Amino acid sequence: MAAVTRSPTVMQTHNNVDVAPCHEKGELRVNVHEQARASATDITETFNPSGSELEKQQSSEEDGAGVLPIVQTPAMRRKATMQFVTLCCSMFVAGWNDGTLGPLLPRIQEVYHVGYAVVSLIFVVSCTGAVLGSCTFLYMFDRLGYGLVVVLASCLMIIAYALEAAAVPFPVFVVVYFFIGYGGSFLNSGSNVFLANVSVGKASRRFGMLHGVYGLGAMVSPLISTQFARLQHWSFVYLIHLGLLIVTVVMQVITFKFQNQEQCAKEIGQLPPDNGSDSLLLRYKRVFRLRVVHLMALFAFIYVGVEVSIGSWIVTYVIKLRNGGPNSGYIPSGLFGGLMIGRVALLPFSKLVGERRVIFVYILLVMALEFVVWFVRSQVGDALAVAFIGFFLGPLFPIMTNHAGGILPPDLISGGVGWIASWGAAGAAVWPFVVGAIASRTGIGSLTPFVVSLTGVLFVTWVCVPRSRQKIQG
Repeated sequence: MAAVTRSPTVMQTHNNVDVAPCHEKGELRVNVHEQARASATDITETFNPSGSELEKQQSSEEDGAGVLPIVQTPAMRRKATMQFVTLCCSMFVAGWNDGTLGPLLPRIQEVYHVGYAVVSLIFVVSCTGAVLGSCTFLYMFDRLGYGLVVVLASCLMIIAYALEAAAVPFPVFVVVYFFIGYGGSFLNSGSNVFLANVSVGKASRRFGMLHGVYGLGAMVSPLISTQFARLQHWSFVYLIHLGLLIVTVVMQVITFKFQNQEQCAKEIGQLPPDNGSDSLLLRYKRVFRLRVVHLMALFAFIYVGVEVSIGSWIVTYVIKLRNGGPNSGYIPSGLFGGLMIGRVALLPFSKLVGERRVIFVYILLVMALEFVVWFVRSQVGDALAVAFIGFFLGPLFPIMTNHAGGILPPDLISGGVGWIASWGAAGAAVWPFVVGAIASRTGIGSLTPFVVSLTGVLFVTWVCVPRSRQKIQG
């Protein structure tokens, strides 16, 4: 609509509507745009006299959520809170899964009489499931809808954990991790995609909270699995996984009702994300042509690999090289506890420095602490260093995900963030296997130089990530 220029000498008012002459064609046009905007503002202030909700929604749009700010009723806000809590439950389960295995590895080796390379097959099979999940998530998300996909993924993991709890023979035990990896990649990716598209409030704050809950699950689970590792029925730890997943499935069904994301967005008073008029195949081609998507997928792949490699193998590392006892199983709780705290506590500092710049600071601090674990031969020193590694690692993934939502084209956020997060889940399986394979030949001491090298690659990868949407190259 062309801009209207009012003349101070020629102005008419009819029923409180301004009528102004158009200088280009000499005809009168009604300027209703400002009237509509004023009406919308009045309605918004009825629900939120301070106007803070409108500001939050506008910030959400600026953060790349891809949704338009519209009025929310109190019932819609309650529904939005319920959706966010359910997303947090899914991420808690994902964190619980990633934090459980580390303290159990020595016991699994003892029970099944296998070495580093053989026990690392768990990560290989889990990786296969996660990679397949990465390749099929986008299609399933579009075809079946978010509400149905996450329920199916959770049910698949329930069946898998029921088998693990029975302490099945080692070949079956390993194969079952394929389904855990597959379902876990859907829960992780789905939560990130949903929040990237439908965010209420500051997207960075919500991502920090969401991934902080992941850290909470990963922190608590080693405390539990360390206790079960000492018991005869060690595999019963997977019954806790079952209980958590059953609660999560119930919440997913009640909250999302098998609906797609567009329907869920309408329930909380937000317009669904604009996916454009392109076909599904064309949208995927556009996603995969974006170099930034693959750079961020590589960043997620390496980042989660560093995190889970340390969490999975640090217990074995301390027991073998620092003469640690059974209580060494609590060290991963320090890692993931630091992860949880860092994702929330460092939010103000990240905002102060700038979210893109601060990632370089965090990576350098992580690398310095990894050198401490490498060269300082102390159980207590290693445990403290690992906890601070988690503290500074924590903010990286939510900042990266929020940055992706801000620089990707709005109609490609679902596909792009889904692809990025799925490769993060794959990294949680690939790199711990690589550590185990190397350790089978050179010893577990190879853990520290390996994660230092990965962290260096992480730094270089972030250097290549564009700063803004205008700098994206297809």
